[in-house]
Amino acid sequence: MSDGQPPRPGWKPKDPTVPTRPPHATAPAKAATKAPPRRPPRRRRVLRTLLGTFLLGTLLLTGAFLAGYLLVHIPPANSAATAQSNIYLYRDGTQIARDGEVNRENIRLDQVPHSVQHAVLAAEDRDFYSERAVDPKAMVRAAWNTLNGKGKQSGSTLTQQYVKNYYLGQEQTVTRKVKEFFIAIKLNREKSKDEIFEGYLNTSYFGRNAYGIQAAARAYYGKDAHALDTAEGAYLASLLNAPTAYDIATHPENRPKALARWNYVLDGMVKEKWLSPTARTAASFPTPHTARPTTSLSGQRGYIVQAVEDYLTRTGTIDEKTLAGGGYRITTTLERPKQDAFVAAVHEQVTSRLDPARNPTDRYVRVGGAAVDPASGRVLALYGGIDYTRQYVNNATRRDYQVGSTFKPFVFTAAVETAAQTQDGRPITPNTYYDGTNRRLVDGWPGEPYDPANEDDASYGDITVRTATDQSVNAVYAQMAVDVGPGRVRDTAVALGLPATTPDLNASPSIALGPATASVLDLAEAYATLANHGRHGDYTLVDSISRNGHELDLPDTEGTQAVTREAADTTTAILRSVVETGTGTAARAAGRPAAGKTGTAEEDRAAWFAGYTPDLATVVTIMGQDPDTGEQKSLYGALGMARVNGGGPPAEIWAQFTREALAGTEPREFELQLGEGAEEPPAPDATRPDPADGRADEPAEDEEEGAADEQAQGPQHPARPRQPPRDPGTQDGAGPADRTRGGTGTTGSPATNTDTRPPRTAGSTQDTLQPPQAPPPPPLPAPPGG
Repeated sequence: MSDGQPPRPGWKPKDPTVPTRPPHATAPAKAATKAPPRRPPRRRRVLRTLLGTFLLGTLLLTGAFLAGYLLVHIPPANSAATAQSNIYLYRDGTQIARDGEVNRENIRLDQVPHSVQHAVLAAEDRDFYSERAVDPKAMVRAAWNTLNGKGKQSGSTLTQQYVKNYYLGQEQTVTRKVKEFFIAIKLNREKSKDEIFEGYLNTSYFGRNAYGIQAAARAYYGKDAHALDTAEGAYLASLLNAPTAYDIATHPENRPKALARWNYVLDGMVKEKWLSPTARTAASFPTPHTARPTTSLSGQRGYIVQAVEDYLTRTGTIDEKTLAGGGYRITTTLERPKQDAFVAAVHEQVTSRLDPARNPTDRYVRVGGAAVDPASGRVLALYGGIDYTRQYVNNATRRDYQVGSTFKPFVFTAAVETAAQTQDGRPITPNTYYDGTNRRLVDGWPGEPYDPANEDDASYGDITVRTATDQSVNAVYAQMAVDVGPGRVRDTAVALGLPATTPDLNASPSIALGPATASVLDLAEAYATLANHGRHGDYTLVDSISRNGHELDLPDTEGTQAVTREAADTTTAILRSVVETGTGTAARAAGRPAAGKTGTAEEDRAAWFAGYTPDLATVVTIMGQDPDTGEQKSLYGALGMARVNGGGPPAEIWAQFTREALAGTEPREFELQLGEGAEEPPAPDATRPDPADGRADEPAEDEEEGAADEQAQGPQHPARPRQPPRDPGTQDGAGPADRTRGGTGTTGSPATNTDTRPPRTAGSTQDTLQPPQAPPPPPLPAPPGG
C-alpha cells in the first residue's frame, strides 16, 4: 500500500519488530502443519511378528495334537507277541534252519523281586513312576544327538518302549514314532503305572530267544524270576540295551562292555537309593549259564544262524528285536557242497582222532574255519564248532584268540606298499637280508627294548625275508615292523580287512608276532584281499532277505583297492614259498597252486593256517578251551602230538577242504605282478667258495667287480650255510616267552646291521650257524608266532 492511501478496514500496520518472512518460505511452513503419522519402532514390529507366529504355531500344534489324539487308537497286540519263524537257506534255496519259536511266559509284577524291578528301572527309565508318558525334551535331545553323529538314540520313556514292543514294531519311521507318542499318552490315562511296567517286563526281549523277565531268568540262570538276586537282576537289565552283544556266553570278547553296563545299573540303583552302598560293594558279577539251544539248531545250523544274525544287525540291515519278531526269509551265501566238505575235513583230520577218555587234553580241542570267495567276498562255508547244542560259542566269529604268525604277511605287505627301507636305507624285498639271531634286540625302536625269541630259541644268522617267512622267524619280522613303522603295519592290516577295533592290534614291534585276536572270518577277509590282488571288499553272508515278499536293502559290497597290486602279489609270492618249502607244506595236498601262512598263539593255545588259491581263501584254527570253565588252554599233547602247530592239523584240514571244495574245477596259476627286486635270485654257483669256511678272505676278481652290486642287493645264498629244513608241521615260528629288557648279552646283543651286508670272514662271531635244536620235552611255552 502506498503512503498516500488510507488503510483498508481490518488491516493492521506491520510490526517493524517482526522479521519479514520471505515469500518462498510460505508453502513449506504450510506443509509442515500436515506431517505424516509416526511409524512404531522396528523392535516393536519384530515382537509383534514373532508373537503372531508363535500364536499361529501354537494353534497348529494344538490342532495337530488334538487330531492325533482323536485319530490314533490303541491297537491290538502286534505280531511280535506271537512271533513267526525265520527261515535260513543255502544259496541254492535248500533250507539250513528255521528259528523264531518264541520263549515267553507272562508273570505278575508282584512275582518279580523289588530289587530286580529297580534294576530294570535303573537301566531303562529311573523316573518312570514320576514322569509323564512321553518326554518331549528327551526326544528332541535324542534326535539332536543322532543328527550330530552320537549314535541312534531313542529318547523314549519306558511307556513308549512298551508301546513299541507290544502294540507296534521296531521299525525306525516317523509314522511309527508319531503313533507311539499318542498311544503312550492314551495308555498312560487308561492303565496304571504298575500295569504298564508289568507289560514291559513281560514283552521285552532279553536275547537267547527269551521274551520277558521269566523266560530270561530261565534262559540265563536256570531259575524262576522270583528267585533272582540283585546282581542277576542287574545283569538281565543290562541285556535290554543290547541283548546279544552283552551275552558273554555267546560273545566272551564283550565281557568288559557287559561288566561296564552291569556296574552302570548297580551304581544307578545306589544313586536312586534303591541299593545301599554296602550291598553294592558286596555284589559280584553273576556269570550266566551256557545257553541251551533247541535241537533244531544242532550241528552247524546254530552257528550259521548266529553268524547271519550278527552280520545283519552289525551292518544295520535290520535291528535285533525286529529280526527276532520273525517272518523273514534269508538266503545266505553259503554253498551246501562246500559246507559239507568243511565238516567232513574237520571230522577226518581232527574229531575222529580225539580220545578224551585216554587223553584229557583232547577235551580242550575246538575247531573254527571259514572260506571266502576272493572275487565277491561271499562266505562259501563256515565251521563254528562240533555242535551248537554242545559248544555254544561260535569259533568262526569269536575274537579272543591270538592269530600268531598269520599276521606276518601284513607286515611285509606294508613294507612293499610304503616302499619301506631297512635301518641302513635299503629297500625291503623278498631277497633283503635280515639278522635272524634269536632274541636279538630290535634296532631303531624308541620304546622299551624288545628282543623276541624264535621258536625253540633257534638262531638263523643272516637270512632273506623269503626264508624268514618260510621258517616264520620272529626276530626278522619284529625288526621289519619297526623298519616299516608299527602304525603303518596296523593301518595296512585294517585296510586289508581286520576290524580297527580288533583287540590287541597295537602299534608296537610285537604286532608282527600276532598278539591281535581277530576272528577266523576277519582273517579270511584279509587273506581274500591278498588273493584278489589287493582289492578289498567286506565279506558278506547274505544274498537276500525278505518279509512278505518285500526285499530289504543289503550293504554295498563294492570293493576298493586297499593296497597296490604289486604289494599284494609280492606277498603272495613269498607265501607260495611257505607252502612249497616252508612250514606249510602240508597244504600242498590240496593239489593246486596255493599260498599260505602258519601261526601259533602264545603257549600254543591256538594253531592257525591261513591260505588261498586264486579261487578260494580259507582260514582254519584249532583252539584250546576248558569246556567247564571256559579258560583258554594249551594244546600240548592234544591229538597225541607233542605240539599242535599251524602246519599240522590246521593245514591238513585246509588241504582236504580246498581239494574237495574246488573238485571239478581246473587248477589256476596265480597271475602276479611283482614289485621291484622281488624276483627269486638264480641258483647259487656250486663252485663259489663259502665264506664260512675261511676261503673267502681273498675275494676273486669277479667278486671284486660285483662288490658294489652285492653291497646294494645283499649276499647271495652261499654267503651262509643254509639252515637245515625243519620238520613241516612241527615248527612254525613260535618260541619261548617274549622278553623285553634294557641290558645286552651274548644271546640278545643288538645287531648293528640287520639287512644285506658283505659276507663276513671265518673269524666273525656269527659265522657258524647252529641248526635248530629239537624241542625238549615238555615243550616250552611260546609267544605268538608260527
